[in-house]
Amino acid sequence: MSSTSGALPQPRRGRPGPWPPAPPPQPQAQPLSWAKRTGFQSRVSGESLPSASAPNSGQVPLPRPGERPSDLESGPPARPSSTLPAPPAAAGNGERQHPPPPPPQARTRRRDSDGGRPNGQAAAPSLPRLQEEEEAPERSAHVKYELRDTPGMLPLVVYGFQHYISMVGSIILIPLVMVPAMGGSADDMAAVVSTVLLVTGMTTLLHMFVGTRLPLVQGPSFVYLAPALAIINSPEFFGLNDNNFKHIMKHLQGAIIIGGAFQVVLGYTGLMSLFLRLINPVVVSPTVAAVGLSFFSYGFAKIGTCIEMGILQLLMVVIFALYLRKIKLFGYRVFLIYAVPLGLGITWAVAFVLTATGVYSYKGCDANIPASNNVSAFCRKHVLRMKSCRVDTSHALRSSPWFRFPYPLQWGTPVFSWKMGLVMCVVSVIASVDSVGSYHASSLFVATRPPTSGVVSRGIGVEGVSTVLAGLWGTGVGSATITENVHTIAVTKMGSRRAVGFGAILLVLLSIIGKVGAFIASIPDVMVAALLCFMWAMLCALGLSNLRYSATGSSRNSIIVGLALFLSLSVPSYFQQYGVHPSANSSVPTYFQPYIVASHGPVHTGSGGVNYVLNTVLSLNMVIAFLVALILDNTVPGGRQERGLYVWSEVEAAKRESAFIKDYELPFNIGRLFRWVKCVGL
Repeated sequence: MSSTSGALPQPRRGRPGPWPPAPPPQPQAQPLSWAKRTGFQSRVSGESLPSASAPNSGQVPLPRPGERPSDLESGPPARPSSTLPAPPAAAGNGERQHPPPPPPQARTRRRDSDGGRPNGQAAAPSLPRLQEEEEAPERSAHVKYELRDTPGMLPLVVYGFQHYISMVGSIILIPLVMVPAMGGSADDMAAVVSTVLLVTGMTTLLHMFVGTRLPLVQGPSFVYLAPALAIINSPEFFGLNDNNFKHIMKHLQGAIIIGGAFQVVLGYTGLMSLFLRLINPVVVSPTVAAVGLSFFSYGFAKIGTCIEMGILQLLMVVIFALYLRKIKLFGYRVFLIYAVPLGLGITWAVAFVLTATGVYSYKGCDANIPASNNVSAFCRKHVLRMKSCRVDTSHALRSSPWFRFPYPLQWGTPVFSWKMGLVMCVVSVIASVDSVGSYHASSLFVATRPPTSGVVSRGIGVEGVSTVLAGLWGTGVGSATITENVHTIAVTKMGSRRAVGFGAILLVLLSIIGKVGAFIASIPDVMVAALLCFMWAMLCALGLSNLRYSATGSSRNSIIVGLALFLSLSVPSYFQQYGVHPSANSSVPTYFQPYIVASHGPVHTGSGGVNYVLNTVLSLNMVIAFLVALILDNTVPGGRQERGLYVWSEVEAAKRESAFIKDYELPFNIGRLFRWVKCVGL
């Protein structure tokens, strides 16, 4: 139920109490006779802070009053203030005088950075705090609207649209890379973009209702981009001339459906609940970071085709996101929230002016004629520059219809190949690991408790269903939680799932308007590459930020993460360069050559399918990072606090809090029908 801006204010609902629930008070033990004689005062009382081994806790011990958590970056701990009252002196009869009880503290609202600690207590050092984003907000939480808050109609529209505009790069850029690699035309790209908008809206609504119910956007994930490019560059697709886009897309659809079905089994059978015991920040951090690092060969190599426009695009985004991030207009950090669309709009306008004034026009040359078909050496020299710098080379906006409804199997019947499907099954595990970190971080940012392992399994199962839908509609990649969503929540301070759901409905409506997809498809390739440089760098940073949950400065964690990142670049490089000669595969662009490893990798067995799977999987950076981090972190000795294990809510304790149940319980009492499935409930 949404309320308008003129309606009476709703009464403030009660917030959940301490999490984990505080143990019952223990009776105060009487001091022993020797303690009475000596006036001994114990430093550990029955009402001390909860220990790290408390039931259903898993949190690190809270610092003592007057102490600061140990952190290498924050310097030495501050000394206690000299104004603290002195301990009471012993009475003349040897009895210990108890100080007067402290005045009751004002009850404050739970902070997301408190990690569910009792109100008024200091936060554990392992939980996230965005210091630069805090400026004495009116609410104690980092969000303007929490998970179940209902903003008015106008804020619902504004914040819902804002949430997706700030993530426009993550949603639309993947098709702009894949479709040209498959040999698709501008019309094909416009159709794929419209399909991505539709599937993103549908799967986000599905996850919001029957998934984790957190305000997370489900869309095309960069995790699936590298394996999709590897399948696109498979040896069996070399030499295709007629309608190769649809032929390759049907094979991709089959592989994506198989990977999604495997993820459904992983989630709904409860295997994910068991798998969570091996997943923690030290594993998630290098795995997600390797996803961003794996595309370094594409970024600046593509920018170099029109260096001035590419550098301008990259500088615009960097200036808005970093140098102007604290500047507010109308009370909002406009430049930080809209860094990508603002940078794209300005650079696109400059390129349009330069194109209209004839800067990129060369006499007698046509940008739509391939360089190999040009007789003139002058035109062959400049045709690539014309195609990269001009904004009028794509005719999709003129030729696309006003209305087009993407429908399932629009590219034809999917083709199922066990070797391509097995590659996608491995990648679906990586996508699940990526989503686990997003579930935990986003739950803290929207001021609720972390989900239980059953809710996490339920979310992974729904992500598998979303990936199957993406395969049926033909987006080219699987659907998963967009990692940048966590950063968007922290920056926009919008944690209401109603606003995210409203934005998803807008995406579904926009997908029907064919001109919207065609407009996005007309973005010049060089601008896409520059935006991707920023997006992949931010993805790498978001992955490494998961280390804030682990011990700061731990040599164990540093070595594990360092080895995982280095080997994630070095091992795939060995597979990608094995048996490749400088003159080989000259028809494939240099930035796509790392993905043709299936035809020349070092693995040679009696089965061509096994060779394909092993050479492809072991050439993926994120797979190597995940395997190295998973093995080392679960075999090298380390304490729970040092490893920074994710703290998931306990089922029995969570059921005692009505607020937690309202946050995560399935709507319309759907959960009652599945109470027998204990592994995917609360």
